[in-house]
Amino acid sequence: MVAQKGKDLLLKIDADGSGNFVTVAGLRSKRIAFNSETVDVTDADSAGRWRELLAGAGVQRAAVSGSGIFKDAQSDEAIRARFFAGEIGGWQLAVPDFGVVSGAFQITSLEYTGNHDGEITFEMALESAGPINFAVTP
Repeated sequence: MVAQKGKDLLLKIDADGSGNFVTVAGLRSKRIAFNSETVDVTDADSAGRWRELLAGAGVQRAAVSGSGIFKDAQSDEAIRARFFAGEIGGWQLAVPDFGVVSGAFQITSLEYTGNHDGEITFEMALESAGPINFAVTP
């Protein structure tokens, strides 16, 4: 991956459940983490008592966190409504010239902050709730 501008990372939400993704925020600081749990199948007959893992058996997950400024009042409302409803919905995280991570996510944290001499910002965290897709962008 070549160097990318961090400001270009966009958060998109499936506005109506039909795959119509709209940008709700540009993220100033962000993190995407992919994790996979392991399943240990080591037993007394394991060679040299070295740990053995069962391939493809662990639970996989993706976590997205970031902070930024909402695009507009409708974006703020859409995210707040999903959070308070505990809704799982379609999300995309677009990294220009790299790819798009998409799938079902649930908002697990939503925080608002603001300074007396600045704008209101938000911080949020999303956890995957199903299969995740990664599509490379040309």
